[in-house]
Amino acid sequence: MAWLILILSGMLEAVWAVALAASDGFKRRGPAIVFVVAAIVSMAGLAWAMRELPTGTAYSVWVGIGATLTVVWGFVTKQERPTLARVLLLLVLVGGVVGLKAVS
Repeated sequence: MAWLILILSGMLEAVWAVALAASDGFKRRGPAIVFVVAAIVSMAGLAWAMRELPTGTAYSVWVGIGATLTVVWGFVTKQERPTLARVLLLLVLVGGVVGLKAVS
């Protein structure tokens, strides 16, 4: 169950990162509210998962999922260019996350 909560929390990390950018420095209320709610729930899930998982592993997986999904969102919305180097590095990041799960 801790792994499921951690994965969902990592996904919410991407939500709050995108909402933070969309809030335009907290000038836009809707995205700012999404940021606050997603950040609180994401970190609460991380804290819950850390009760059963090692801190380093949990944090690394949480950040890896959030960072990967945030970059992928940038690709999908055409805010970032998906170069070969970026895609390969994201695959390395995902491989690291999967590897941490495999050895935990």
